[in-house]
This record gives sequence, structure tokens and C-alpha cells, in this order.
Amino acid sequence: MPNMANNLGNVFGGVVLSLVDRVAAVAAIRHARKTCVTVSFDRVDFHEPIYVGELVTAKSSVNFVGTTSMEVGVRIEAENLLTGRKRHTNSCYVTFVAIDRAGKPVGVPEMVLESDDEIRRHAAASERRRLRMNERRAEARSQEGAT
Repeated sequence: MPNMANNLGNVFGGVVLSLVDRVAAVAAIRHARKTCVTVSFDRVDFHEPIYVGELVTAKSSVNFVGTTSMEVGVRIEAENLLTGRKRHTNSCYVTFVAIDRAGKPVGVPEMVLESDDEIRRHAAASERRRLRMNERRAEARSQEGAT
């Protein structure tokens, strides 16, 4: 819609990120059947602009489940309704944690991997998680050294 556009006629990146967060939250909540909160967004690349008047479709899937956290992948596509042309415009990964009424992390069900695509996404997500955990440990060591 026009109120979502910048002066170039493209949808604001923040509007897209808000959509990503909401779509990813639905996937996380559906899997956990608990309240889930956003912990982090992995790298977000805007491959192509989304123009005012295009139909935006967001697809999400839970790719990895830890003890209390989940990685959800989101793919955004834009479609020109007059030509039918669809374009992949954005993808990113969002990490959520399931919480109880007191806001404390709670366990989430394990994933059941059924398709080759689910197995592939899970393996890639496992590697991203390993890298994120190494990065967090390095940051913690760095902060300890700074104090």
C-alpha cells in the first residue's frame, strides 16, 4: 500500500522486517504451542525491491529446534498481479524462544524431519546455530577481558 512505501515507490525495509517477524512467530508458536519471543534476526539481504501494488507472500518453516529455542526461516516473494511474475525478494532466519507466563524459557517439542527438504534445512540450520554459539562465546570472552 502507498503508506508502506519510501519516496522511490518501494516498500520500506522495516515493513518487510515486521512481516518477517510476524510470519516467523506464527511458525514458532505453532510448533511450540507456547508463547514465543523473538531473540534475533540473522543476516537480512534485500535482493530486490518490492513495489507498491505487488502482492507479497511470506513462507516460513521451523528449521531447527533446541531445548527452548527455534530457528525459523522466512522467504518473501513479490508478485506483479498484472503479469503474474514472481520474484524472491528476501530471506532470513529468525530465532525464537518459548516462554512461560513468567517470561522464563520453557522446553519445546523436538522436530520430526520427514522430507529431504526438511533434512537439508535442518542440517544447514544446525551449522548456523553452531556458528552463532561460537560467536556468542567469543563475545562473552571479549567482554570478560574488557572488564
